Amino acid sequence: MQYRNFGLVNTIEPLKSALRGGFAIPAFNAYNMETITAIISAARLTHSPVIIAISESALKYMGADMLIGMISGAKITPNERIALHLDHGSSVESCMRAIDIGFSSVMLDFSKYDFDDNMTATSDIAKYAHARDVSVESELGQLSGIEDENTHNTKSTYTDPESVAEFVKHTKTDSLAVAIGTSHGAYKRKSPDEKLRFDILQQIQEQIPYTPLVLHGASSIPEFLVNEINEFGGNIKNAMGITPEQLIFAATKTNICKINIDSDLRLATTAAIRKYLSQHPENINPREYLSAGHDMVRNTCIFLIREIFHSNDKI
Repeated sequence: MQYRNFGLVNTIEPLKSALRGGFAIPAFNAYNMETITAIISAARLTHSPVIIAISESALKYMGADMLIGMISGAKITPNERIALHLDHGSSVESCMRAIDIGFSSVMLDFSKYDFDDNMTATSDIAKYAHARDVSVESELGQLSGIEDENTHNTKSTYTDPESVAEFVKHTKTDSLAVAIGTSHGAYKRKSPDEKLRFDILQQIQEQIPYTPLVLHGASSIPEFLVNEINEFGGNIKNAMGITPEQLIFAATKTNICKINIDSDLRLATTAAIRKYLSQHPENINPREYLSAGHDMVRNTCIFLIREIFHSNDKI
């Protein structure tokens, strides 16, 4: 099914615009109707391009027909510059299936494999995707942490700047995710002093100055959301994210053109629902507490778009 039938765009031109314009496009992970509509609403209210990122586990949870039905029902238009992106595709076949379903962008994550295997697989999916006008993201270096059964790693390795030019030239990937110290999940830093390796990022940029770069595992883990979850029955301890100052620098002063946000939206959803149910113990109407989660996700996306990514009013 062709993604253009749903008003979607691929990420090639939006990412190039971000590279030229000194901002980053948010890639917000979605898991259900509430998160999808919240992300789209935030994009429309801020006039920001946006990438709706769907992991393989989220796709399994929703089902392909239901996901595409919700995207169709959102009445997206091409001038809104909204992409539907497979996040951390685990195989060439899974990326092909996503393209055939109607995704406009795919990420093949072979970062844990041998460099040559990663390069070969990425080349294969790039050929398939580009023949269908779909964009491709790949990754060099590894991020530690856990998000779901398809996104977890116990070790991390920084991206080798000396390998990126060969990889991009051979694979023809449209964007490259780099490892400079971020990680998946809510526990990204062990101490407030940990900093991203912008020195490595600078070396990467010098090697591939015209390639849009991507930052995964970049949620800021707002303290007020963690506190609210804990206040209303949660048990999240010692969670720390990437500081807003570092994210703003990455988005506006470097070649990072796409920043992935997942954990912040999970926290927003959970905090709002826990608070609502605690304050309304008599309520058994899912529409009301799920609406509270939807609104918190929308407001979180709006804040990130305006204050971190600076992608508002870019369409």
